[in-house]
Amino acid sequence: MDSLLPYALGLLFVYPVVTTSLRFRRRHQLHQQYPYPTRESLARMTDEDAFEIQKTVAQLEFPFMFIKSLQFALFRTYGIPTISHLLTRTSQLSNPDTSLKRYTDTSALVQEMVGNSPTSPRAYLSLARTRFLHSGYRASGKILEADMLYTLALFALQPVRFIDRFEWRRLSDLERCAIGTFWKSIGDALEIQYDELPSGPTGFRDGLQWLEEMDAWSMAYEERYMVPDAKNRETADQTTAILLYLLPQGLHPIGLQFVSFMMDDRLRRAMLYDPPTWFFASLFSALLNTRKLFLRYLAPPRPYFLRYASFTEQPDDHQRFFLTKWEAAPYYVKPTVWNRWGPMAWLTWFLGKPVPGDEGNKYYPGGYIIPDIGPSYFEGKGRKQLEEAMHELKGYRTGKCPFH
Repeated sequence: MDSLLPYALGLLFVYPVVTTSLRFRRRHQLHQQYPYPTRESLARMTDEDAFEIQKTVAQLEFPFMFIKSLQFALFRTYGIPTISHLLTRTSQLSNPDTSLKRYTDTSALVQEMVGNSPTSPRAYLSLARTRFLHSGYRASGKILEADMLYTLALFALQPVRFIDRFEWRRLSDLERCAIGTFWKSIGDALEIQYDELPSGPTGFRDGLQWLEEMDAWSMAYEERYMVPDAKNRETADQTTAILLYLLPQGLHPIGLQFVSFMMDDRLRRAMLYDPPTWFFASLFSALLNTRKLFLRYLAPPRPYFLRYASFTEQPDDHQRFFLTKWEAAPYYVKPTVWNRWGPMAWLTWFLGKPVPGDEGNKYYPGGYIIPDIGPSYFEGKGRKQLEEAMHELKGYRTGKCPFH
């Protein structure tokens, strides 16, 4: 037995070294694959390259934190009263009967934008549909243009913030620039104006500069407009209920502590939430730090065949797509044998929640077509506007650099 001790000790030393090396190899390969070695070269990054780099970040490197960051990006917007008041007036998020579908619809559209090539029909459709859903509210002034810019800023910034804070390594300039470049292109496609940014009127150097200016502007915007309001709390409570949907009722108090832990003081004050207790703040911090160390030194990198894929890549015979995962009600999830009888289904059933295929067509088990995503009263509407937007997007969103 003593003769095996040196080998065991050697394995304990070598394994973390090998794992860390494998972990960083993908980062090295990413920098070798995309020819942007200097700050000057980053100004030439194309939208297509930015998409591919961000896709690696989202599906292989940091899938859990990337998805959670987008969820919390949406959540954070509800700390702005002009946004929360509009949502309560439309009742789409403040009403428990519609909040689950509204949340899923938003997630589906964002995932279609992020998960498909900038020049793919699915990306064009998701952008065109988003423009249509917002068009009436923007034209009437119910959605402020500054709030559109702020929401875009959070979708770009929260992944960077969450990954740098909670993951096993920080993002490189290449990856940060890719995120900035990609979301700048999304903003262009959604007709969001950048005049309030220092370089907005004259143009941005690259994705890093765009991201930095969005960061500074959004922080100043929060200082001025993220203030306490009862409607903030109303929308936050409904979103928190969605985030805790698959948590046993007895654990909801702990879940609420975690949601509060993920906020900063300004957001808590705006949403009228109490800070987490010292015990839970220390516990969550320790767990996240342990996860960070485990991933870096003990967990091998995620292989491509286990990449995070949240929707089907190919349509079914009826040209419909499906979500492959659900964290709340199973909207747009195909009721396959696995989805109805697999581990996730058993957990959902144990909690007394519906699984895919339950309650007839309530959860759209037949999937979705992108032109119909959104509130039920918008289904089948906006086809002419969709065609016009698609034609426009195909003309200028060609996968090239959005800064030149």
